[in-house]
Amino acid sequence: MARLLIRRLMLAGVTLVIISAVVFGVTEVLPGDAAGIMLGQDVTDEARTALRRQLGLDKPGYQRYASWVAGVLRGDLGTSLRMQVPVGPLVWRRLQNSMMLAGTALLVGVPLALMMGVIGGLNRNRPVDHAVTVSTLILVSLPEFVVAALLILLFTAAWPILPPSSPIDPDASVFGQLQFLVLPTATLVLTMLAYVARMTRASMARAMDSDYVRAAILRGLPRRRVVLAHALPNALVPTITIIAMNIGWMIGGLVVIETVFGYPGLGRLMIYSIENRDLPLLQAVSLVAALVYAVANLLADLLYAVCNPRIRLA
Repeated sequence: MARLLIRRLMLAGVTLVIISAVVFGVTEVLPGDAAGIMLGQDVTDEARTALRRQLGLDKPGYQRYASWVAGVLRGDLGTSLRMQVPVGPLVWRRLQNSMMLAGTALLVGVPLALMMGVIGGLNRNRPVDHAVTVSTLILVSLPEFVVAALLILLFTAAWPILPPSSPIDPDASVFGQLQFLVLPTATLVLTMLAYVARMTRASMARAMDSDYVRAAILRGLPRRRVVLAHALPNALVPTITIIAMNIGWMIGGLVVIETVFGYPGLGRLMIYSIENRDLPLLQAVSLVAALVYAVANLLADLLYAVCNPRIRLA
C-alpha cells in the first residue's frame, strides 16, 4: 500500500508539472494581448509597451514561467493582471463555492446512483431494470445546459418556487443560501447520476455472473451477504473511477452550469481569465483544477485497494 501511495504521489507531481508547462505554453500562443485588452483599442503603442513592461510581459516566456513556478512553490500564485489583486485568495474563494456545490451534489447523487445501479443489476431484464436503463439513457443524451434550462423553466416559470440564478453571498451562511443551490445541484445530480448508475448497473450484472458469486450462492450464503460482501465491492471498482472523474469535473469543469445559473465558482473564473487574457489567474485556476483531479484519482486508487485487495500488491 505504501509503495502504491508513493508511486501515485510521484505521478501526480509529474502530471502537475506537465500541466503547468502546457498551460503556460498555450497562453503564450493565444491571440490577443492582456495590455491591449486592459487599455482598449484606441491606445498608442507607447502606452501599450509601458503597460507590458509594468506587468512584466516584456520578459521572455521562460523567465516568466520560472518566476511563476518559483512563486507557486512559495505559495504565491501571483497577481491578477486585470483586477490587480492577489490570485491566491480569489481562487480559494471561488474554489470553496465550487466545492460547496460539488459536495452537495455528491452527497445526493452518489448514493442515489449506486442504489439505482445495484437495483438494475440485480433485476436484469425486468421492468425495474428497463426503467433504470431508459431513464439513465435519456439523461446521458441531454447536455448540461439543456437539463439546466428545463429545470429553470419548470421551477421558475411553470412553478415559481426557486430563483433562476445562484448569486452566492460569501458572508452569508450556507443554510441561508440553500435555495440558490437547489437548481444547480439538481442539474449536477441528474448529469452525474446517469453515468454512475449505468456503470454500477453493468458492473453489478457482471459481478453477479462471476464464478465467485455463484460459488457463494451454492454454499448457501444469504443473498444479502452475497450481494454486499462479494458482488458489490468488486462491482464498485470501475464505478470509483467514474466518481473520481466526476469530482474533478465538478470542481474545475462546471463552466456551463455556473454560467447558466450565474454561480460564482471556479469555472466562471476560468472563463473570465480567458476573456481578459489574465494569464496568472488562468494559470492558477488550471493548476488548481489539475490538482483536484490528481487528488480525486489518488483517492480512487486508495479505494481500489480497499475494494480489491489484489491491487495492494501492485
